[in-house]
Amino acid sequence: MTETLPPQTLEEALQALERCGNEKVREMNRRNGAPDNQFGVKMGDIRAIAKGIKSNHSLGLALWASGNADAMLLATLIIKPKQLTVEELERMARDVSYPQLADWFTSYVIKQYPAKESVRERWMASPHPWVARAGWSLTAERIVKNPQGLDLGGLLNRLEREMADAPAPTQWTMNFCLAEIGIHFAEHRERAIAIGEKLGLYRDYPVSKGCTSPYAPIWIETMVARQS
Repeated sequence: MTETLPPQTLEEALQALERCGNEKVREMNRRNGAPDNQFGVKMGDIRAIAKGIKSNHSLGLALWASGNADAMLLATLIIKPKQLTVEELERMARDVSYPQLADWFTSYVIKQYPAKESVRERWMASPHPWVARAGWSLTAERIVKNPQGLDLGGLLNRLEREMADAPAPTQWTMNFCLAEIGIHFAEHRERAIAIGEKLGLYRDYPVSKGCTSPYAPIWIETMVARQS
């Protein structure tokens, strides 16, 4: 049996993705906001293709530029974040249009970018909802991992003032910031819970059995109880 070599060109990578396409996955992706330009590849298959390729920055950029949903997901796994300029990173952030891609791009590219702090605050104020989502996600990461220098009280003021009217993609990671402040900082917990109750965001959000609600008061209280 001849071993299949990992794809090295854009054409080969697209062909590898297309071979893994599945109509049921395409339907599910569409329901979750993915564009029609997709093959419908399972996440595990995308990871398997990326494992074969390893890192390939130029191929990653070509896959991203293709606009194909599966190719863009694959790109996040093989791009070398350190080789991106700030301008390239921001341009890519503006290309994001649905949650799955936003999550992978934030986790595997933005959060691995050495100069991510240089864009964090500016992105939080961006009128582009997916760029702002990434900025607030970086802030949530800082709250948990490196809160020194953050004005947590000021962040709570801003969340109380801005979150209710924020676009849905941005609102999602703003809510992460609210919850993380309440979970990790006892002195701000009561106020974080009060803001969550006042705004009522995600109060009725459906969750699977055993999963934690994204409604901030429940999320905070559940996680604090686990830490006790």
